[in-house]
Amino acid sequence: MAVRIVVLADTHIPDFAKALPAAVIPALRRADLILHAGDVNRAWVLQELADFAPVRAVAGNNDHADVTAWGAPEELTTVLGGVTLAMVHDSGSREGRERRLRARFPAARLIVFGHSHIPLSYADGGVRFVNPGSATWKRRQSFATYGRITVSDGRVRRAEIVSIEP
Repeated sequence: MAVRIVVLADTHIPDFAKALPAAVIPALRRADLILHAGDVNRAWVLQELADFAPVRAVAGNNDHADVTAWGAPEELTTVLGGVTLAMVHDSGSREGRERRLRARFPAARLIVFGHSHIPLSYADGGVRFVNPGSATWKRRQSFATYGRITVSDGRVRRAEIVSIEP
């Protein structure tokens, strides 16, 4: 059975933005699972996301203590649709990222991270790396973004970055 996942990171609510953009809501309604790769800022945002689908989150460097109390660890490893997923907020510098993350999560075939606000989705050495960017704070990017991933039968079937155009 396919698992449809919406991936968010660096939403910074309410410290930067007041809410998620309306353009993300339809995807949340269709999701089987929501991943948040840190810097959500406050736990009530995770609870609001949980009204759409189950949420798994990791803590980011700007998250308040209530996010950790909600249940967001520093890193997460789980199996979804037969695919081992690892998630962490800060993947470190671009140089050596793949090697470093593979060593940290050797069983993972899907690694999700945030922190940079730079959206990425690429495969390298049998591992899919995804940074959804930010749906609320695009920084120097052309658009705010989030990620959509579908996994089933032990494979990542789709992993894409979705632009939120103004």
